[in-house]
Amino acid sequence: MSPAEKRGLIRRDHPDLSIRRQCKLVKLSRSAFYYCPLGIDPDTLAVMKAIDRVFTQYPFFGSRQIAAYLRRQGMAVGRHRVRRLMRLMGLQTIYKRPRTSQPHPHHPVYPYLLRKLDINRPNQVWCSDITFIPVKHGFLYLVAIMDWHSRKVLSWRLSNTMHADFCVEALQEAIAKYGPPEIMNTDQGSQFTGADWITVLKDHDVRISMDGRGRYLDNIFIERLWRSLKQEAVYLEEITDGFKAKQVIKNWIRFYNTQRPHSSLEYRTPKEAYWDHEQTKLAA
Repeated sequence: MSPAEKRGLIRRDHPDLSIRRQCKLVKLSRSAFYYCPLGIDPDTLAVMKAIDRVFTQYPFFGSRQIAAYLRRQGMAVGRHRVRRLMRLMGLQTIYKRPRTSQPHPHHPVYPYLLRKLDINRPNQVWCSDITFIPVKHGFLYLVAIMDWHSRKVLSWRLSNTMHADFCVEALQEAIAKYGPPEIMNTDQGSQFTGADWITVLKDHDVRISMDGRGRYLDNIFIERLWRSLKQEAVYLEEITDGFKAKQVIKNWIRFYNTQRPHSSLEYRTPKEAYWDHEQTKLAA
């Protein structure tokens, strides 16, 4: 039975079985289940792709500025539609806004721990974030776990929902491969304030750091990762479905980790910067 046929057997609204349990019963990984993009009408998808391109280039634009920019490009779209789609896409402008909403009472928010912190070694600080990935007939969400010092992408996952499962899977994989970090930094999204994510970190004695609301610059390195990924791969490919998206992202992240030198890393690649330090530590 093909992955597509197995996905067809799974019911999101099953009264007794969770998606996790249904995937196990049909022998389909949850990641494979989530590769199926979330369908949406072509006109709305075109607007979302246009918004994503503008936001990637100008992350300080709010919904009003993006709507005005798109109208100048000949796309008839209003501010309220742009704002609604930005929420669906998980996009938040970089400037700090008044705190008009309160966190969910069961989702505690943690302080930002990185201000003036000297981050000088791998596994001292990790960061994570989610971005929107457009495909031909819909869209997906991508989460990545990055080592702050070396910029190495440690793990990643695709999903067609913003449910926390795919984020937790990526975190567990990174910890299994590299051991836990001292600090994990994220934004205040519900995937990172929920019990599943927080429990994994606390079980490994990881200190939790969260950006100020709307402060893109608090997690700047992974935001730069998203811009490079989209401009160098996603926007240049015809991504037809989740499996093609996985291939494109996998190839680009391998290139980024192993071949793309960074001036801030003395022109080493992220993989070299990560393992050079680890080998030096073992030799000491």
